[in-house]
Amino acid sequence: MAAPRPTLDFRVSHETDPSETLLAGFSTFGLAGLTAVDYLVDHLELEERGHITAEGLPAITPFENGRPRHHTRLFSRSDLDLTVLVSELFVPATAGKSFSDAILDWTEAAGVEEVAVLSGVPVPHGPAQHRTFYIATDDYRESRLADTEVPPMGNGFLDGTNAAFVERGLSSSLGVCVYVTPVHAQVPDVEAALRLLDAVDEVYGLGIDTGPLEAFAERVQQYYGELADRIEAREGDTAEDRMYM
Repeated sequence: MAAPRPTLDFRVSHETDPSETLLAGFSTFGLAGLTAVDYLVDHLELEERGHITAEGLPAITPFENGRPRHHTRLFSRSDLDLTVLVSELFVPATAGKSFSDAILDWTEAAGVEEVAVLSGVPVPHGPAQHRTFYIATDDYRESRLADTEVPPMGNGFLDGTNAAFVERGLSSSLGVCVYVTPVHAQVPDVEAALRLLDAVDEVYGLGIDTGPLEAFAERVQQYYGELADRIEAREGDTAEDRMYM
């Protein structure tokens, strides 16, 4: 008899009320979204205000200079209407809905009005596709994207965590957007992260200086490389990314 599958349980802890906008990056192929939000935290000098715990998934506890930290953390500052979620935990597609539901139940209770996810997608592409695209609910598109040059993704479908976020947006008043850009196998894909940051800066007017990102990426290259190896080792536990341009 097969052993029962572990029960998934994600819990959000946060010290203060979050901002109306949540910007998130997760551990996915190329780590472009994670690199982008990690850089935002550093560049905007945000402070850790909360974290998410996960029961039922293989645990990781990142550390730096001997100091451990939570794998999924929430950052903000009092004078900026933005909360940033940085998740170093690999969440397989089969656990994506449970993970996103925990986050979205929290955002709903806290009055968050919109969620934007930064993500890289491993799709065949040429130089003309080296840009950021969006998949967004109507309310997000009308309020945030009408006056921008960020183009829509042509066709395809989402799965895992990103799909669950957009699905919630379709059935509620929450505005949801997934910003996507093609990524390559190198980790982290800095060029992809830069494209995502440029799109976010255009939409939210954060005044992001991306100049130091190359140096920032060099500092985390080894760490993210090890994280990517962990993701690759678990690829068999999750559905393949099936978003196409």
